[in-house]
Amino acid sequence: MRSLDSVSRRGLVLALGAGGVALGSGRQALADPVFAEYPFQLGIAAGDPTPDGFVIWTRLAPRPLEIGHGMPSAPVPVKWEVATSRGFGAAVVRSGEAVARPELAHAVHVEVEGLEPNREYFYRFSAGTERTPSGRAKTAPTAGAATARARFGVLGCQAYEQGFYTAHRKAAAEDLDFIYCYGDYIYEGRGNRTYTGSGGTMENPRQHLGGETYSLDDYRRRYAQYKLDADLQASHASTAWFCTWDDHEVDNNWVSALDQDGTPPEIFLLRRQAAAQAFYEHMPLRRSAFPRGAEMQLYRHAAWGDLLDLNFLDTRSHRSDQPCDDAWATTCAGVADPAAHVLGEAQEAWLYRNLDRSRAHWKVLAQQIMVMDLDRKEGPEPGYNLDTWAGYAIPRQRLLNRLRERRIGNTVILTGDEHQNYAGELYRDSRNPEGAPIASEFVATSISSSGDGQDQRTDGRRYLADNPFLKFNNAQRGYVVCDVTPERWQTEFKVLDKVSERGGVLTTRAKFAVASGDARVVAA
Repeated sequence: MRSLDSVSRRGLVLALGAGGVALGSGRQALADPVFAEYPFQLGIAAGDPTPDGFVIWTRLAPRPLEIGHGMPSAPVPVKWEVATSRGFGAAVVRSGEAVARPELAHAVHVEVEGLEPNREYFYRFSAGTERTPSGRAKTAPTAGAATARARFGVLGCQAYEQGFYTAHRKAAAEDLDFIYCYGDYIYEGRGNRTYTGSGGTMENPRQHLGGETYSLDDYRRRYAQYKLDADLQASHASTAWFCTWDDHEVDNNWVSALDQDGTPPEIFLLRRQAAAQAFYEHMPLRRSAFPRGAEMQLYRHAAWGDLLDLNFLDTRSHRSDQPCDDAWATTCAGVADPAAHVLGEAQEAWLYRNLDRSRAHWKVLAQQIMVMDLDRKEGPEPGYNLDTWAGYAIPRQRLLNRLRERRIGNTVILTGDEHQNYAGELYRDSRNPEGAPIASEFVATSISSSGDGQDQRTDGRRYLADNPFLKFNNAQRGYVVCDVTPERWQTEFKVLDKVSERGGVLTTRAKFAVASGDARVVAA
């Protein structure tokens, strides 16, 4: 029987022509491969930093858009190094060899350990005579250690077809401690020449390859198309990411075993299984997230010294179905269903335990869907986006009651999904607010989804007028930077004038702050 990390290749030669790999013979170990085409075309990434390390990722794919990606159906060795400077050499502090396996599309996930806390490192990979550029990642401060400042990014929703990734290139230049990607890393739809949004029908500047994604090969090719983008690669190489998913990594508006088309759950779970494997193969995730069928353990906790307790949530995998047939800007009896769940029982209990025992200055819920119960319907009767927490009144009330009754202050919720920027305050019932706000929420716009956008849409102006707890709205593309000290949380909304062409100009559209001990959101 062959071991997991070695294979007998006595007399074995694999040749795949111009895009292939030749494995030598005569040793009881994997030989150095010889590539006819550059194998690291999908870049490198780091993720899930801890005080003593982080994950580093790459994938061997000389022909990434082809089935088989130009690789043999055999394991291939990949060497890795971590150093304290970009020069490597004598600065290398950790190194080793990993195995890129065909079962995982020759992806490599290395969990680097034994590093110093709160320090910048550099990493790279090599296979045969080929080597990657270096990437940068920073270890977290020791849990509980006094930490004066953290500066990190929040981004996601990057529909490839609808815009260029200028925002990623700009984020890469921010010198961030880490990035939180809230999801919608890929979009599952077939290639389209146009996009219809709030601004009407627009020409897509680029196009997906192939049809809608259903199989593992479909999802692999979609990730490859996205990850070939040089701006996205620069963003990954600039700092470590914490990655979660939302809906488009699988299918629009899916929850649990349900899709929007009424597919039998047992069939949809096959699609989820393919999507989960491809997500793992292409993200810098720890082995704890390794898929088990259609399931992944994506909710997890991280600490950044005594400054931040970060709770990364999964609001798709364990959620009950959207009420009211998931209609827009409406409400119905199902919104108050006492059996409804957003997180599922296990994740909700896990979150409450974390919040109860946290001693950090700031408690962060990094998740996907808006918690503010934003009234989106014109007129006197309220109407909600039912794919947000507002469509799940009882779980939402439980969360906010927990924060209020346990006096868990300095809670900040970071959200995506909306393709717009928002800043606002959280009340148990925003139609009838009682006392001071319970927590603060910042919603980050999209990298490219929905195209160029505009400073403010008509519905955004109405939302501000009809929802006093909402303090800011903007509908351009970009990302968010959070600059946090023990005394103050500041969120900077970075926006681009265009993504339909390369070379968009980045500006800081607004800054909003929350003072320690006061959940009010104020202009900074």
